Parts: sequence; C-alpha cells; structure tokens
Amino acid sequence: MGEKTVTTLEGREQAPPQPVAEEEAGHGFLHRLRAPRRPRFWFEILLIALSYWMYSLIRNAVPEQKHEALRNADWIWRTEHHLGIAVEHSVNHAVNSATWLIIGMNYYYATLHFVVTLGVLVWLYRSHPGRYAAARLGLFATTAVALVGYYFFPLAPPRLMTGGHFVDTVLVHDTWGSMASGDLKHMSNQYAAMPSMHIGWSLWCGVTVFALASVPWARVLGLLYPTATLVVIVATANHFWLDAVGGMLCLAFGFLVARLWFGALPYALPRWVPGTGGAALLPLKA
Repeated sequence: MGEKTVTTLEGREQAPPQPVAEEEAGHGFLHRLRAPRRPRFWFEILLIALSYWMYSLIRNAVPEQKHEALRNADWIWRTEHHLGIAVEHSVNHAVNSATWLIIGMNYYYATLHFVVTLGVLVWLYRSHPGRYAAARLGLFATTAVALVGYYFFPLAPPRLMTGGHFVDTVLVHDTWGSMASGDLKHMSNQYAAMPSMHIGWSLWCGVTVFALASVPWARVLGLLYPTATLVVIVATANHFWLDAVGGMLCLAFGFLVARLWFGALPYALPRWVPGTGGAALLPLKA
C-alpha cells in the first residue's frame, strides 16, 4: 500500500512527518552514556590498575633516545635562560645543602605522587559520586596526552644533562626518590621528562580539592600541594620549570575532554546520582 497523505486547508496533499523514534533512541543512548552514574567499586579498581599499568608500559616502551633527549634538554635550558627563569641550578644546590630537607623532598617525590592522587579519587568516589566519572576522565585524558609528549619530545632531566652540574639528590643522599634514579632507573624511561605528570596529577588533585572541599583548611591544602610539588621536582633536579608548563597544558586538555563529553566541567555536575544515598541535585559546594 502507498503512503497515507494528509489534505491541508489549501487542498494540497502532504506526506506525514517521518517517524523520529530511531533518532530519539540514538540521542537517548548517547545521553545515557554521558550521564553521571553511580561508580562501581570493583570496576574502578580494575580500571585504575589497568590504566596505570598501560601508562607505565607505554611510557617505558618509548625508545630512550639519549642523544635527542640531551639535545632537547640543552634547548630547554637555553630557552629558560632567554626567558630569565633558569633558576633550577640555584634551587637544586640551595635545597641540597639542607640534608634533612632534600631527603624529605626525595621521599615526597617518590610517594605523594601516587598516594595523594589515589586518595582524592577515593574521596570523590565516596563523597562526590556524581562528579567522579567526569573528574576521572579528566585525569585519564591528561595522562594519555602526556604519552604523546614522551614519544615526540624525549627530554633528559636536569640531573642527567651533560655539563649541567646538577645534583642527583637521590644518588648523593642514598634515598629512593625517583623511578629514574639509583637502583630503580632500569625500570623507567629516564628521558620521559616532558611533560611533568607530577605537576599534571598534583594540579588535578589541587583543583579538585579546592573546588569541592567544604572546609577552608582543605581548600588551602589543595592550593599548596601543586605548589610544593613544583618546588620538589625542581629542587631534586628531576624537571625543568617548562616541564611543569607542559603538565599544566596536559591538564587543560584533560578538562577539555571531560567538558566536551559530559557537557560541563566535573565540578559543575550534580554531587549525587540516583542510588548513591544522596540528593539528586546539590549545589557545587559540598
């Protein structure tokens, strides 16, 4: 049978509108995929463990292009001198003169990078489940784009520069403070210094805590943590200042990905989602 027609007041016959069920279903599926949902504990543990394993595997699989990495380090060092920000050498030697301080920084570099990041993820999972997936996506996208930098721009850290006269504080003070120093150096790509994920991750933690914490002292700590991390990565001669800028740009990309996918920055999403025990919608602040 042919299509039914509708006669208008003007006497013209028109075909009825085509059904839009399929189009609505497509939009509905995409909407459901993007909508914040209750995170599943076992899935998140598996996802985080698998993601970090893949990140480490890919990062360490990048060829250790020593000559190019040293050439890039010289270029970074000259660029910073031109910009008037080449103070890493002075900071490295000044902090190294205080043994207790530099040893503390070595352990800070080795541990807090992981401990604080995991701690903030757990806090988000428990207290802000509606924002968790978007914030986690921002962190993962930040980390993923960093791999591009490691591949296309191998960079030696200051402590490995030829003639740089930087102090490798882990070796000098016999502490374990870097996966690229001492006995652990064979487990990590020593020439993957740009961008700095110590800065990318710490800034993600700091912004998250500052945006969502309800008590003033926690928000202050959120600001201090990436600031302290910046001092540590420079004082231990593991990064240049510009490596930190690279980490910031990676984080900006991560937030952009989260914003495009969820339609809002993580911290503007509802705190609770159905099934998490909280209200359906709450304002931004906890």
